[in-house]
Amino acid sequence: MRSLLSLLLVALPAVAAPPNVVFIVGDDQAWTDYGFMGHPHIQTPHLDKLAEQSLRFDRGYVPTSLCRASLATMITGLYPHQHTITSNDPPIPNGVKPAEAMKNDKYLADRRAMIELFEKSPNLPKLLAPKGYVSLQAGKWWEGNACRCGGFTEGMTHGDPSKGGRHGDVGLNIGRQGLKEVTEFIDTAKKDGKPFFVWYAPMMPHQPHTPPDRLFKKYAGKTDSEFVAKYWAMCEWFDETVGELLAHLDKQKLSENTVVIYLHDNGWIQEPKKNQYAAKSKRSPYDGGVRTPILVRWPGTVKPGKSDAVAQSIDLVPTALIAAGLKPTADMPGVNLLDAKAVAGRTALFGEIFEHNAIDITKPAANLQYRWVIDGHLKLILPNPARLPDAKPELYDLKADPKEEANLAEKRADDVTRLTKKVSEWWPAK
Repeated sequence: MRSLLSLLLVALPAVAAPPNVVFIVGDDQAWTDYGFMGHPHIQTPHLDKLAEQSLRFDRGYVPTSLCRASLATMITGLYPHQHTITSNDPPIPNGVKPAEAMKNDKYLADRRAMIELFEKSPNLPKLLAPKGYVSLQAGKWWEGNACRCGGFTEGMTHGDPSKGGRHGDVGLNIGRQGLKEVTEFIDTAKKDGKPFFVWYAPMMPHQPHTPPDRLFKKYAGKTDSEFVAKYWAMCEWFDETVGELLAHLDKQKLSENTVVIYLHDNGWIQEPKKNQYAAKSKRSPYDGGVRTPILVRWPGTVKPGKSDAVAQSIDLVPTALIAAGLKPTADMPGVNLLDAKAVAGRTALFGEIFEHNAIDITKPAANLQYRWVIDGHLKLILPNPARLPDAKPELYDLKADPKEEANLAEKRADDVTRLTKKVSEWWPAK
């Protein structure tokens, strides 16, 4: 006779395993620079396929167009003024040359203090851990040692300034030198029966633009600019690494129970005659700096399709937590991107642009250059008079003017007043 326990076990429904979570974060790429976004030359077949399989938000945004603050938002679900990581680096002490800053005791102390500020915020690896998740950091990472400071169970970044630690150190090899660390971590997690979180944020297509010669030659004939050709080739090289990662999930039969989220940290518009970015891209409040496609793939659970709604990187952590059966913290302003009602109910999207080197690491408002808001297709950019006293508000109709060339602020003063009020209610910046 079967025991009562065995009968109960047969009667109980199977509990679904929590999904794996993979963040794929591109580095310095314009929102237009993908095949699926209609670029006439750049080929990104693996990301194109991912877009076809995903819930796709073409009107995705990051709140800020500088990588450290942007990445900190992706991992915490908080705006930069909430997690306080607003700039890439602390102030350079008076009399110290920028090239010598990493040898200055005061500068290094401020770097440690910035990391300590980051550690006060909850982040995704730490929030997933009670559910049994193991986690891997690979790629860009600014906040010290990935495991000690970031809460990852495994990480490539040691974060030691005396050994080159700043924004990723050893982690910056990922992608450019293969995906061994990522694939081995995934294999081990599967073997151990553990749900996993992967942070794959290679420094690609970010400078240095050193694509394989086969890709550079492919694009050199499509433009008169060597700099543009190298950047375009870097975009495809990055796409190849994404394809390798996704193929490994398929090989291990993990794709069905893995939530893959894709976006990039900030934009990049390549200057044709210089090895640098154009004014309306990285570090700017314009769409060339803050707009990114956001893709969410979860086969069998999330229906692929294109959403006309706006989305933002503050939504990544809430989306991942809810997928894992957890709740976002009370101070997370984002929404679950898999909740169509919540996404449609958002009335405005906000952002903030800061100095590259902080003025005061403890006071976000001291480092502020711009705040911006998108309401429907109207976008208001508000300069901070304390930092940019000669700058004026800018208002754009993104639907009619996606390159933000026609400032409507003087013609539509009522909209400027209305949206300024919204921005002030969101964050007074005092």
